[in-house]
Amino acid sequence: MQWEIVIGLEVHAQLSTQSKIFSGSSTAYGAAPNTQASVIDLALPGVLPVLNKGAVERAIKLGLSVGAEINSPSIFARKNYFYPDLPKGYQISQYELPVVQGGNIQIQVDGTEKNIRLTRAHLEEDAGKSLHEDFHGMSGIDLNRAGTPLLEIVSEPDMRSSAEAVAYAKILHALVRWIGICDGNMQEGSFRCDANVSVRPLGTEKLGTRCEIKNLNSFRFLEKAIDYEARRQIEILEDGGAIRQETRLYDANKDETRTMRTKEDANDYRYFPDPDLLPLEIPQSWIDQIKQTLPELPQARRDRYISKFALSAYDASVLISSREMADYFDATLKQLPTQAKLCANWIMGEISGQLNKEGIEMTACPITPAQLAELLARISDGTISGKAAKSVFESMWNGELDKNVDAIIEAKGLKQISDDSAIEKLVDQVLAANAQQVADYRNGKEKAFNSLIGQIMKATQGKANPAQVNAMLKKKLDG
Repeated sequence: MQWEIVIGLEVHAQLSTQSKIFSGSSTAYGAAPNTQASVIDLALPGVLPVLNKGAVERAIKLGLSVGAEINSPSIFARKNYFYPDLPKGYQISQYELPVVQGGNIQIQVDGTEKNIRLTRAHLEEDAGKSLHEDFHGMSGIDLNRAGTPLLEIVSEPDMRSSAEAVAYAKILHALVRWIGICDGNMQEGSFRCDANVSVRPLGTEKLGTRCEIKNLNSFRFLEKAIDYEARRQIEILEDGGAIRQETRLYDANKDETRTMRTKEDANDYRYFPDPDLLPLEIPQSWIDQIKQTLPELPQARRDRYISKFALSAYDASVLISSREMADYFDATLKQLPTQAKLCANWIMGEISGQLNKEGIEMTACPITPAQLAELLARISDGTISGKAAKSVFESMWNGELDKNVDAIIEAKGLKQISDDSAIEKLVDQVLAANAQQVADYRNGKEKAFNSLIGQIMKATQGKANPAQVNAMLKKKLDG
């Protein structure tokens, strides 16, 4: 039997506010345990939550960016469950009327575009953290994270492979960073995914029993966890068994998922409106005001790169993978407006490669867009070859000669020979010294042409303009 995998993702994005969602406590990462937990976070008797306006604003930004509806009123609810790191015995979340309803994310996998529908995005508070490693026979509780503002972004079960799930998660990760609502730091837990996975016979409409894999904090783990879980479920079904709805944990060391607990349904949480928080009224004037602050969104910029600069869909998608890269491309292109493809190739190639090698972000790139444009201009006007440009780039990266392109070219003796008369003289010399290869070429042996090109380039130590050498040699041999 052929099987179809069905995947929906729940993404928790920690919002980039300075204080928590219902208290004034700091959200800074890395503080000593329990030093950033106020009386509200600790749920001491008599305390009341006060909603953080900045968290609502960030949720609205996400909603506007994905074409969703902004609900007004929006209702906060109590989600009841009992964990040691949940001080109140319930989590303030949203259920029936989330702040963001619907929306869409466009993904591209293997050259095919697909629309992933969003169910909702709702505001909620994070729980604390249980610490098991530092204690013998006991667990510690750190409540610094309790009350940290989260936006839970829930997709419809529209994904059919781990590759689609990863593509969706990456697009969403780039988007929340692009619009400035989340720093996206997966190592610190600022962006984490829960994957709901089920399988069903190919061609059927009824959904299979799903299992939820919790707290996946890397794209690689997301992919591996989904693949393992799908295989596990298929093997059970093919052996005549049944899938039990449950919450599972992915063990990266063993590359497997394992049971955490039986999966709860909504009625198990006994949701009801939080009596301490009034319905949230969001005036249209505020929505319009927030809309004015949004930057050009990734999809719009991607479309502009394709239509205005004739870049491929692939190149445009890579360039918008982060706002920093897209801005760097725009700034470079501003200096060199007719060379979009050349700028894109170097940013996706040499710049990105060197950044990855050294483990630094685009914002820390030692070569500015203007400096890169100056280097690319020397390729464009024929002053240096593409190969020589890589040597100049290396010197610029290392800060040699104050990153002055022309000074580096001069010091390294990399200036390209582009004078027609000089190239013609070189071609004539090589032809005169290689009569046999000339004869071979004229007898139909194409490889002889490449050999002659190689000898001309060798004679000039690679400095002759390749395009001019090619054209001149062709003219001499075919003329």
